[in-house]
Amino acid sequence: MNIAVYSGSFNPLHKGHEAIIRFLTEKAGFDLVYLVVTPQNPFKDAHTLPTGEGRYQAALDAIGRHPELKVKAQDIELHMTPPQYTIRTLDALKEREPQNEFTLVIGADNLANFAGWRYHERILLEYGVVVFPRKGYHRGHARARLLKENPGYRITLLKAPLVTISSTEIREGVKAGKDMSAWLM
Repeated sequence: MNIAVYSGSFNPLHKGHEAIIRFLTEKAGFDLVYLVVTPQNPFKDAHTLPTGEGRYQAALDAIGRHPELKVKAQDIELHMTPPQYTIRTLDALKEREPQNEFTLVIGADNLANFAGWRYHERILLEYGVVVFPRKGYHRGHARARLLKENPGYRITLLKAPLVTISSTEIREGVKAGKDMSAWLM
């Protein structure tokens, strides 16, 4: 199977995540999406993040409300010894399921800084990435910079609609007393 590995804190899972999952399986040719709940993004404040187990359970609940989606929540990183570098996660998935092909899903914001990721070369050569647009980021420039480093890198820019909601906006709306339930997955 061709599996898209979509990692994140998913705090909370929302309609934008759902749209990305649908695009990956309905338009981008993936058989399944693995939604990998991360224990802690190194770029986010750990004090404001619910536990990994809590977010994993919330992901299972959200997925359960959408049985038509070709997605499985994964808690693999919650059981790994830190640090949970993406390459370690991809390697662990490949070791566990050698018959499957894995590709990492990232946003254009991550592609812009991808050269700073641990073992980014291996990720791009062995697994590849598919890149969703993000407001304010030009994916073509970032892709061109990386391909100058190595023309063999597997980087696919997806022609997907721009997701206009973020988990941060939902959390801020809830904090301000707004009903954000319509945005939740």
